[in-house]
Amino acid sequence: MKHVIYTVLCVICWSNLKAQEQLSGQLSFAEYLGYVKKYHPLTRQANLSISRAEAELMSARGGFDPKIEVDYDKKEFKGTAYYSLLNSSFKIPTWYGIEIKAAFDDNNGKYLNPQNSTPNGGLASLGITVPLAQGLLINRRMADLRTAKVLVRMSIAERKLQATEAIYAASLAYFGWKRAFDEVKLYETYLEYARVRYSGVIKLIRAGDKPAIDSVEAGITVKTRRLSLADAQLKLIKARLELSNYLWVEDVPVELGENMVPQENPAKDAAASLNLADATVVPLHVEQHPKLQTLQGKVDLLEIERRYKANLLLPKINLSYNYLSEPAYFDNYRFEDYKLGVSFSIPLFLRKERGGLRLAKLKIQESLLDLDLTRVALKNKILAQQAEIRTLEDQQKTASELVRDYSTMLTSEERLFSLGESSLFVINSRENNVVSSRLSEITIENRLLNSIADLFRVISDPQ
Repeated sequence: MKHVIYTVLCVICWSNLKAQEQLSGQLSFAEYLGYVKKYHPLTRQANLSISRAEAELMSARGGFDPKIEVDYDKKEFKGTAYYSLLNSSFKIPTWYGIEIKAAFDDNNGKYLNPQNSTPNGGLASLGITVPLAQGLLINRRMADLRTAKVLVRMSIAERKLQATEAIYAASLAYFGWKRAFDEVKLYETYLEYARVRYSGVIKLIRAGDKPAIDSVEAGITVKTRRLSLADAQLKLIKARLELSNYLWVEDVPVELGENMVPQENPAKDAAASLNLADATVVPLHVEQHPKLQTLQGKVDLLEIERRYKANLLLPKINLSYNYLSEPAYFDNYRFEDYKLGVSFSIPLFLRKERGGLRLAKLKIQESLLDLDLTRVALKNKILAQQAEIRTLEDQQKTASELVRDYSTMLTSEERLFSLGESSLFVINSRENNVVSSRLSEITIENRLLNSIADLFRVISDPQ
């Protein structure tokens, strides 16, 4: 039994070790974005807006569904059949407000209203109702269906905007993690250098080659580096937790392990990972931008409403014709058996209708101005963002050159110090310049990455 338990424990420990190994290594920006796009709740939730719009479209199409109606009413009192009324119909609404209707009535009884009388076998009818003015070219059913179709198109654009916001926020979290990680590594490296230098100074002091005051200066450098490292480590913890908000696998949130490291140079792949072929190329057209598509959809919705409001200025004139026949003789057409109806109505002043039409036109003008303003603003934002990226790329090159030059000066100063021709103060000064220039390089890299993410947000193409 002990051997079995020991074997099981070994298997469990081995599995845990393998799991830890799988969590270690490098998490590239492209791989990270793949998880965000596929599993993050915000990107998955964006698809629900399309489903909601499609449900509204189905509901609007229901206004054109055929309808069956049956009404049966019967009265008997003290052995007398007062009446028995059966009215049934099958209606088919069509696109241009025309309604086709088939009906069957079977009425009888001692006290039946004469106009409701039907032959013994019942009375069948087949007819059509046509609106001659208001409701012919557009009506409420047609307007609702067209509106639903526009809403589906708008929901696709809104899904892109929502997914873009999620990917943008996730990208900033990754870039923040990369910056915090680089700062920690920088301070760890130069803290170790400071400790080694401190130990060397102590040995030189004991040998009588250096004054005792040099140990104080070397110790100050160690303490300063230790404080900077502690602050950088705190920032790294926060950045790691912030990034974990966007790291999901299936429906399970995943916490980023401490042994995970970011991509060495994500700037070279960031544009491609964010679906930006070249971050410095000016797009010729922005008409496919989701925000412009959403605003254009708003204009289309208002245009549908304007057409409907304009149609309300027309009088209501409905003409109906129904051919009547007994079911047994329905194949023998008789022109003299029919039911004809005409209805007419119109408000005298049409103030409500004219006011609604005027408001619809004003809303369209306002939306068109908003569309033009947004189009120009998007073009200028893209140009400004691309100019910023080009500037930061040049600054990054200059910052890298500064780091290399300061490092060369530090190496030279350390060689002079070993020959007794320099001082600890000069070495610390040179090293501080290297650290400052390296921090500046990290900051510029982070600004460049954030600027690429900002361009992705402006262009808004999450696919």
